[in-house]
Amino acid sequence: MKLDNNNHSVFLLYFHLVLVIKYRRKVMDDTISDYAKNMFVRLGERYNISLVEWNHDIDHVHILFKAHPNTEMSKFINAYKSASSRLIKKHFPQVKKKLWKENFWSRSFCLLTTGDAPIEVIKKYIENQGVK
Repeated sequence: MKLDNNNHSVFLLYFHLVLVIKYRRKVMDDTISDYAKNMFVRLGERYNISLVEWNHDIDHVHILFKAHPNTEMSKFINAYKSASSRLIKKHFPQVKKKLWKENFWSRSFCLLTTGDAPIEVIKKYIENQGVK
């Protein structure tokens, strides 16, 4: 197992984040998912977050990522949700027909530490989201 490190610590912190589209509207497709994923990667760099796995269903996304111990999770998640909401609605006008207010994401989110579950098991779970 390869551990991450910075100047003063050694760590291995994986998180599983689930974001749900407001009102569970069925607006997520591959194009919007890819756009949201790229935004996650770009913003994550500022917060010492690196994407491991991403997948979507029509009304939510699953994200597996690694973070540093000093990462302010709620700050990052709120910054991501705010920026991505605004830009997705700007670049994908079809979304406005189903989500007429400003938010794209539900206010709540699910953030799980991966605990003892092997990362490969969690990656496989996320890879299979939306597969019937």
